[in-house]
Amino acid sequence: MPRSVMDFKKAVHNAANENAQYDDTDSECSNGEKTGFIPAKEGKESGCTSDIAGHDEPGDKTDAAVERMLKEEEDREKEAEDIDYSKAYGIVTTEEVTEQALQTEGEEFRILHHKCDSQSPGIRKCLEYLRLHMWSSLSRAAYVSLLKDFVESEFFVIDGDSLLLMFLDEKTQYLHSFYRIECFLQDFTEKGAKYVIAFFKDAEQMYLPYPYFLFLRTALIEHLRHNTSITVHTEFSNCLSSQWEIFLKKSYPYFIIVSDIGLSSLQTDYLSILIAHSLSKKINVVLASGQEYDILRVYGYHVQSVYKHRLFFVKYGQDLQRAYGNLVKCKESFMCLYGHFKLSLNSIQKEVHQSVHLLKQLWPEGSDIRRVVCVLACAVGLKIYSNMLENASNSMGTKKKQSARGRSKPLSPKEAADLCRMQCLAVTFLLHMPLSQRAQIRIMKSCWTKQVLPLIKMQQLCTHFALTQLSNTKDWKLDLTYLPDLNDDSLLINLAYYYEVEYNKGFKFKKELGKDVEDEYQCLWDTVRKLAVKYCLGDAFPIRNSSQPFLDQKHTFFTEYDRKIPNIGLISVKSDLVEVYAGDVLKDLPVLKSNDPAVTSLTKYKEFDELRHWHSGRPLTEEYERVSCTADAKSKDPAERRQIQKLQAFRHFYGSTLEDTASKLIVHQEDVSGSANAAIKKTQKKHKSKAEIIAEENTRRLRAKKEKKEEEQWKALCIRTEKEIKADVTGGINNLEKLLKTLKSKSVKFSVEMTGLSACLEVWKEHCRTQGNKEKDLGKAVQVMRRIHILLEKYQDMLEKPHLEKLTKCLRYLGFENLACSLSGQAGETNDKKISNYAIEVGPARFQLQYMDYYLLREERHDPDPRVQHFIPDTWQRELLDAVDNNESAVIVAPTSSGKTYASYYCMEKVLKASNEGVVVYVAPTKALVNQVVGTIYNRFTKKLPDGLVVCGVFTRDYRHDVMNSQVHCLGGEIGAEVWEHLLVTIRCPFLALSATVSNPEHLTEWLQSVKRYWQRAENRIKRSSTNSEKNFTRKYKGKSKVQEQKQSYRVRLVVYEERYNDLEKCVCSLKSGDFLIEHCHPCAALTVNHIENYGIPSDLSLSSRESIQLYDTMVKVWREWPRAQELDPEEFVSFKNKVVIKKADVRKYEQELKKELSKWIALGQRQKVNRLLDHLKPKPVDCSENEKWKHFASFVNKLHEMDKLPAIFFIFNVDTVESAAKSVFLYLLKKQKLIQGSNIEKERNRLRAELQKMNKMVGKFNPEDTKKVNPSKMENTVVLLSKKKQLEKRLKGLTDIPSSCTYADPKAVDEDTLKKIFYRLRFERRGYLHQSLALRGIGYHHASMASKERQVVEMLFRMGYIKVVTATSSLALGINMPCKSVVFAEDSVFLDALNYRQMSGRAGRRGYDMIGNVFFYDIPMPKVERLIKSNIPELKGQFPLTISLILRLMLLAAKADDKEDAKAKALSVLKHSLMSFRKERYAQILKIYFMFSLQFLIKEGYLDQEGKPIGFAGLVTHLYYHEPSNFVLVSFLVKGLFHKLCQPIKGSTVFSENVLEKLVLILANLFGRKYLPACALKYKHTFCQSKVFLEDLPEDFAEAVKEYNTKVEENFAHFLLTTAKLADMEQEYRLPLSKTDFTSKSWHGSELASYLMDTTKSISAISPFACVSGMVDNDLFLGENINKALLRSLGINVTNCPLLYLKKYDNQGRRQPLNAYALDFYKHGSLIALTTDNWLNEGDAYYALKEFVLIIKSIGTSLSELCDDPDDNVLLAFQQLGEIYAKKLQCII
Repeated sequence: MPRSVMDFKKAVHNAANENAQYDDTDSECSNGEKTGFIPAKEGKESGCTSDIAGHDEPGDKTDAAVERMLKEEEDREKEAEDIDYSKAYGIVTTEEVTEQALQTEGEEFRILHHKCDSQSPGIRKCLEYLRLHMWSSLSRAAYVSLLKDFVESEFFVIDGDSLLLMFLDEKTQYLHSFYRIECFLQDFTEKGAKYVIAFFKDAEQMYLPYPYFLFLRTALIEHLRHNTSITVHTEFSNCLSSQWEIFLKKSYPYFIIVSDIGLSSLQTDYLSILIAHSLSKKINVVLASGQEYDILRVYGYHVQSVYKHRLFFVKYGQDLQRAYGNLVKCKESFMCLYGHFKLSLNSIQKEVHQSVHLLKQLWPEGSDIRRVVCVLACAVGLKIYSNMLENASNSMGTKKKQSARGRSKPLSPKEAADLCRMQCLAVTFLLHMPLSQRAQIRIMKSCWTKQVLPLIKMQQLCTHFALTQLSNTKDWKLDLTYLPDLNDDSLLINLAYYYEVEYNKGFKFKKELGKDVEDEYQCLWDTVRKLAVKYCLGDAFPIRNSSQPFLDQKHTFFTEYDRKIPNIGLISVKSDLVEVYAGDVLKDLPVLKSNDPAVTSLTKYKEFDELRHWHSGRPLTEEYERVSCTADAKSKDPAERRQIQKLQAFRHFYGSTLEDTASKLIVHQEDVSGSANAAIKKTQKKHKSKAEIIAEENTRRLRAKKEKKEEEQWKALCIRTEKEIKADVTGGINNLEKLLKTLKSKSVKFSVEMTGLSACLEVWKEHCRTQGNKEKDLGKAVQVMRRIHILLEKYQDMLEKPHLEKLTKCLRYLGFENLACSLSGQAGETNDKKISNYAIEVGPARFQLQYMDYYLLREERHDPDPRVQHFIPDTWQRELLDAVDNNESAVIVAPTSSGKTYASYYCMEKVLKASNEGVVVYVAPTKALVNQVVGTIYNRFTKKLPDGLVVCGVFTRDYRHDVMNSQVHCLGGEIGAEVWEHLLVTIRCPFLALSATVSNPEHLTEWLQSVKRYWQRAENRIKRSSTNSEKNFTRKYKGKSKVQEQKQSYRVRLVVYEERYNDLEKCVCSLKSGDFLIEHCHPCAALTVNHIENYGIPSDLSLSSRESIQLYDTMVKVWREWPRAQELDPEEFVSFKNKVVIKKADVRKYEQELKKELSKWIALGQRQKVNRLLDHLKPKPVDCSENEKWKHFASFVNKLHEMDKLPAIFFIFNVDTVESAAKSVFLYLLKKQKLIQGSNIEKERNRLRAELQKMNKMVGKFNPEDTKKVNPSKMENTVVLLSKKKQLEKRLKGLTDIPSSCTYADPKAVDEDTLKKIFYRLRFERRGYLHQSLALRGIGYHHASMASKERQVVEMLFRMGYIKVVTATSSLALGINMPCKSVVFAEDSVFLDALNYRQMSGRAGRRGYDMIGNVFFYDIPMPKVERLIKSNIPELKGQFPLTISLILRLMLLAAKADDKEDAKAKALSVLKHSLMSFRKERYAQILKIYFMFSLQFLIKEGYLDQEGKPIGFAGLVTHLYYHEPSNFVLVSFLVKGLFHKLCQPIKGSTVFSENVLEKLVLILANLFGRKYLPACALKYKHTFCQSKVFLEDLPEDFAEAVKEYNTKVEENFAHFLLTTAKLADMEQEYRLPLSKTDFTSKSWHGSELASYLMDTTKSISAISPFACVSGMVDNDLFLGENINKALLRSLGINVTNCPLLYLKKYDNQGRRQPLNAYALDFYKHGSLIALTTDNWLNEGDAYYALKEFVLIIKSIGTSLSELCDDPDDNVLLAFQQLGEIYAKKLQCII
């Protein structure tokens, strides 16, 4: 391997270490040195409460709050506008260190550039600002999962040079480099990623000083192009080119993967410009360094594009253009050898061109690329070198002078030819020798001499130019398959050593090449001689003609292996669970003998037996009984009882905002099985009892009485309603529909509808008469047709002949003669000219589709279901109810707000009726959703229960109150999704799984059905093994069960309903000249021809009827000769023709036909027409700056208000922007109010207050009891005073009240008392008054970092219709019941993906309120909008379901359960039935391998014995299962007594000093608060405001314990890999993973020399053969950093499965990644704001991370109290004290 690679890695590593020596003390920095990038914010967190008691007079407080907000807004804008990096200091760049290291190598080989001009001070300053800008931006990068389940719809770009830089390593050989790059790319490909790779032309010249990297880069480009299916772009000159900008605009990648560090400062600046440019174009960036991956996910540092990135490029764009030009432009480059041989690179290119031309004549049929490149590089290299020597022969004096200066003597032509012969021989071996033998080649730690290196580098340059020339040669057949194997430096060094040292030792060392090798070699060398015809190069043999040493003798030696590999085998485990699950794999693996040191050295701990539950303290036994409810008000003291009553009262109130239904009193029924059938049978009963007859008669009489009352009510309203409709048709119809909702009598409703029809017809006729020949408002005709639809559909049974005649007449008035004939059944046309004056000039079908659109009726059932009272359920909803009644499980996939949750509450009601002991468990993904369900239950159900029982209890991780349904789309989530899987595979009762966003419900259902079948078999087996199942059950449940055992069903139903109740209309909004351009976005506009071909049209890409017509019209316009145009004309379409009532189902058929036809056009070769069609449908939004966008955000909200599109939720993904956006709307309304009321309003208000105060004093002097004593005149004056006082109060109220035009709040929605009641909940909240001020203007914001009471207030007021504008993060996406008229996506983000888009847009369109839902994209890039619309719904692929802690818990369950068979069945359900491995044998195998490693680890670490029983600290580890491997390290600290040594209280007390507690936080932060920052964060020294930011290292004794733990884990993992190596698929191991290039040579006949070069003693049984080429052996697996480079890929596990806890973590370039000190910093300063300004966290993430940290401290304390016999143990007390202090600090910021 060339030294440049080693020097690069070494230099980067040294530079990183140098930077890592950051200074922890701020005081050492002088004032002049301090940076001030982010000023400290003050006053934002002062105080923990706000007083809202006096909200009756909010004026003064509001003014003060507004003033503060305006100041904040100004500061924020100023901060955004002024990007000042002038105070930066302490620049220590790794690139400069690297470059210096590379330049110290010597002057034997150099590339000289003749620059166009030197760097001006302005350019240098600009580059310095760029570096600081990068540091500031990249340090804030968030570590996220890059690929999710929706990735098939996303697209990203990998910068090719960054890809190459990721895998530069001093030990990595050429072929191994390709293998590692392919592994990286294959991981993306296997996970469904869509990506392209871009290599910029200008980047090439930056590799000229590093010829090996240059030729590797060129070969990689050609290999990816020709041997893989990856799209590789090389047409772009640079990132600032217009072509690149066009590409970005069209494709709009999800992100670009770029390295932040290059080989030199030159390349680093180049990459920084690429990053800055990408961010300025709204393209997010992912850093190439610091990426990690597991079997399903890839994680990396993601930088979100924000406004400051755009601003930076606006400010410095021109300077960067000049700087970039200076980086890449040069007149000419020269190669300089041995300090004085100089040659233009252009001349090398010319020589290569000539040689290629000659070689094509010699080998016209083409050849293997390895042969071609070899002979070209050798021939061109020798020719150029010989020419250089000849040209320099005339200056011998100069040469001697230079030699005297210490320069190396150049090789002679003869010696150079010897080197080339060996290179030809090495390539010959590459052509014939299989990789299996090359893997065994002996490992030599040798390096070339200084005389040889320049020639090798020159040949590498020649190789680069040869590959470049060959890539442009199209008329020559070359086999490019083996481009990844052009060079093997290890093989070449072995050959050099053999011919230099061993060959001359005697006859026995002279080995035969073998005939095939000899012939091949002879051919190659002969070709080299022919290409270099003018030069005498000598014959092919002997290979060495000179004695010049090529290898540095001082550094030549063979590798010795220090570590002795232990015996290979597994420690045996005698466990039925292990045998059943993994026995098929274990039988093929070796087992260690009982006397093996690994077995005899096992630590013997006491058997672990957890007797009590670690949270509740209750005894653990299977003899369970229901626990008395902790919320039983009767058993509490008065204060607690009041608190419980208040909580329950609030839950009732909160629930009442969720739905209108009143609470239902549940009465216990003895038998509710088959309730539906019973109800139906009851209605079919033939003989009725007398009581039943009387009851029916009473009901009939009561119904008649109500009907009569409604008739009288309608008679009184009839005339007024008609007048209202005629005066204002929209308002009148709205009032008519409100009236219809209050009526029960069908006959009265019918009369109302007929009256409405008559009135609407009169309105239309009058409108036509008024307009004459002018264009008519067809909206009025729509109301006529709408009434006709309703009458025909809902009142068909009540329509008599006169009614039908009237409807027919109405149709004729509208000009729909064919519909009139169809309805009346009579043919004929009307000649009435009067009627024709009112006719619509549009066909009836088109009219209904285009104009009635969302008024079209859905298919609805009219037969009531006895199980449902308040509405008539659809067929799919009845199927759900049937599933519940039959005790079946069901997977329900239906759109948001479609009513799928109703089945859950039906199930609850059924269980509540059945007994007092039945239980329904409702599982939700978020606590907000849990609280919502609790509120709904309290509002729906009331039941009198015995003492100690309650209707509903709550359990979350950090809250439990009196303790199944699920949002199954969370199975694809990033964190905690495996918990959902475990739940679904272990429950044995029926379940309902609900989701709105699953694309593969069939697969999910089949998986769940397989789980149910497993349980059916398992339960039968358990019953057979039990002597008496009933006794067994009674033994487990102590108590008298009144639950009637019902028939168990193992069926899982799939219920899919795809139809939304109302359509979604999408619009794209942009800012143009200060006004808003709002364009309708047709869903088909998101499609492309390629997408339709590759993926089809997404199943959930639905069209409204208007959009279907628009698509048809455009198709006709684009292809005038379209054969099916007539057939698919709306008036001729089979489902529409002569149909009076066209329903949505009919439109769906039409839509499907149009979509099929669109796909058919492509199949018929009409791609161009489809492109024109799609382009015609696309909106043309205008780009605007980020600053302008947010500046006009409030105006945009007002625009929606004017368009009647409120209430709306505005989704924004940054917490700070969520709040500032809401405040900007508030400020807009406030300014508007000031403009309306004038500038003197405040003076007038103060004057009236002063007058009123005087008046109150005067009135106060009057005593009403003395009225008799007061004379009449005084009495009269008092009356006047009181009258004046009332007038003043009225005027003051008018001035203090918010004008209706300056608020979006609806005062009619909530009465004043209710509003006060809601605001009262905010009285102690930190920002309570701010929320109240916003709410009074109809504004709210919502995000996860808010206190729960604040969120609940916003939710309630929004649901009640008071608040109309809510800005929110994705906290409102998951199932929260906050329907609205419109959803606005106001910010792009990496988190705005296919899943979130569907969840969020599903909020739009309130059932029963809105006929259509609106989705607005506010300045979201059009390519992103298109991708969101057309992206497929995410597929559920599951998670990696196992962790070591989980396996320990399963083993604990199997060992300690009373019923062993039952416990084994539960454990096997988790192990065998993961969604990830369902029908995927490879994944099932991987899980078994991981299971076996986990067992070996647990046994060796002392958590399990050889019988699989838990021992030692198994309990503590399982309690902290969320945080692996930190839980294992914590135990190692406890075992070594390190915590007891640290936790010493202050003398004479049980209180611990601040120093002890700080150290404890430091240790816990290193274990459980591990948030790594990017390595570039250490690039600059910086004085932070309050935080230290970078976490200090562990105390020395703790660090040593971690090192010891890691060493043991590495040994265990390596030993396991060696044992399981035989499970690998070796056929797969000899292929490159992406290109599938095969390296198992079939034609190898052996070679004596090749065999001699093999080292049969080295062990490589568990090493990838590609890694063996780089000299890696089994011993290397004992170092964690080598595992991913070396292990056998087909095993399916990697270093992420190894529970290592890195003390220091390094990225790909060897730079240290520091840990974020947020947990320790917060403990010291208690400021959440400081964490956002200093620690580069956003507020929401910081809050949740701190909350999680507090939970961990408390969990450890609880666990220790369970394990510790002494309640006064110092460690226990220290954790308890720390938990209380930390929780108080966190509570203070809420």
